[in-house]
Amino acid sequence: MPTTPTIARIWRGRTRRDIADAYEPYLRAEGIPPLEKTALGVQLLREDRDAETWFTTISYWADMQAMTAFTKGEPTKVHHLDRDAEFLIELPERIEIHRILVDRRGLR
Repeated sequence: MPTTPTIARIWRGRTRRDIADAYEPYLRAEGIPPLEKTALGVQLLREDRDAETWFTTISYWADMQAMTAFTKGEPTKVHHLDRDAEFLIELPERIEIHRILVDRRGLR
């Protein structure tokens, strides 16, 4: 199995701006640890706008088989956290899966 990621799995969700500070630690505690245990890497991004905040989670996978094993055979299905309906403006309906074509992290 390669140790270099070839797949990026991207989830996006948005909250009201006034509850984003409460959702972030919940997402860090409940959504990120399972990815840290299985994926080759994970990033959590936050974009604050006037009335809403977008959160983006990107996980990196060796290949489709590794990602499919993590998602129990359904790589594009969204697996919502227990409290997502409480925090998110709407529940995301899809996950993006991208092949990584160029990865030059750490280079000049």
